[in-house]
Amino acid sequence: MPPAFLAAVEALRSARLRPELEVEVTRPPQRLAPHAYALEAAVVDGEDDLADGRLVLLHDPAGHDAWQGAFRLVTLVRAELEPEMAADPLLPEVCWSWLTGALDARGLSYGEAGGTVTRAGSHYFGALSARRPATQIEIRASWTPREGRGGFPDAASHLMAWGDLLCQIAGLPPSDPADAAVVTLPQRRGPQVS
Repeated sequence: MPPAFLAAVEALRSARLRPELEVEVTRPPQRLAPHAYALEAAVVDGEDDLADGRLVLLHDPAGHDAWQGAFRLVTLVRAELEPEMAADPLLPEVCWSWLTGALDARGLSYGEAGGTVTRAGSHYFGALSARRPATQIEIRASWTPREGRGGFPDAASHLMAWGDLLCQIAGLPPSDPADAAVVTLPQRRGPQVS
């Protein structure tokens, strides 16, 4: 494993996250980059999952033209929405601004950000007609975290910003980053190569 990738993974493991976030290491996607590390998270309130997502750290030591760097972060975030919020025509733009705002609020340097915001509605019929209509929002995005002096990005801060995004899409009020609890990621096998 390249030292820069190992350092970035160790930074992810040391990130300080809000206590509402339940985070665990998961199998990274194959073939997207020579090295990958993935996390899944859910925003939990009692027995309720308010939002969930996946964050993948990709690394290609040779660099990648489309990324404009050697690292890339890829995410999927989704949550159920209240009906009045789901009807807002500006919802996709607002959700995208939550992502960029979370990164900017932590003073992170990044580039090549791109993605989609999808709003999907479900109406139930027949045996399921007792359920009320539901709307889900989904953000799929990726960005290139800028590398620091050690040749790797501040992965912990990017993870904290991603956690802020998850909590915001779940409808939780913002918290002071200094008040975040330390959440230790479960230790499985080391970083997995894809």
